[in-house]
Amino acid sequence: MNVARMPRPDSVALVTGASSGIGAATAQALAGLGCRVICAGRRSERVQAVAEKLGGKGFPLVLDVTDPDSIAKALASLPADWRDITILVNNAGTDKGGRERFDKGNIDDWVGTIETNVTGLIRITHAVIPGMIERDLGHIVNIGSISGFTPYAGGTIYAGSKYAVHGFSESLRKDYRGTGVRVTEILPGLVRTEFAFQRWEDDPEKAQKFYDDFGECLDPEDIANTVAYAVSQPPNVVISQLVVLPSAAG
Repeated sequence: MNVARMPRPDSVALVTGASSGIGAATAQALAGLGCRVICAGRRSERVQAVAEKLGGKGFPLVLDVTDPDSIAKALASLPADWRDITILVNNAGTDKGGRERFDKGNIDDWVGTIETNVTGLIRITHAVIPGMIERDLGHIVNIGSISGFTPYAGGTIYAGSKYAVHGFSESLRKDYRGTGVRVTEILPGLVRTEFAFQRWEDDPEKAQKFYDDFGECLDPEDIANTVAYAVSQPPNVVISQLVVLPSAAG
């Protein structure tokens, strides 16, 4: 049995949506495993701050997953010793205007959710995976959601996007079975982050009430720990899916 240590020392990881929440916590967890972490996101000051906390293990990268030019230019701007990305954590996501009946939602918000959660995830994966294939070494971790198998009223677009992430992750894993490229999907329940505040950016009280009314939520570190667990398995082990729920969940 191959029990080689994973990830290898100084492996380069790229985390999207790293400016806060799950992404920032995941960057910290991967750095704790010895990885050098590219902290990618749209908010320059935020990704800079997250990267600085990692010291020499962090590198800030301003990147918008919905913009092909932004992806190409950002990756091309990486220093040579940061380009061999071994771990990709697709965490960037949105639900702006969500939790609303379909006909009452704003079509631009709906399309924006798909562009970020699905198309953006596909774009960044397609840009990074050739290097993994060439080196026969890589791990793609997609942050899905329990909404990817439990639809709900008001979730036509967000749940639909996570169903797509689930199908993409499962098929991608099968595409690369028997190779050195592994694929994992993490499917969290409700995590207390800035997510609801971005969903209802004009009504922070509503966002706060959403979390308070739900009760016990997961913390970003809970999800970061599952990512760290998945990428730490020996090369002969693939964690295909991890469903993570708060202990009070039914």
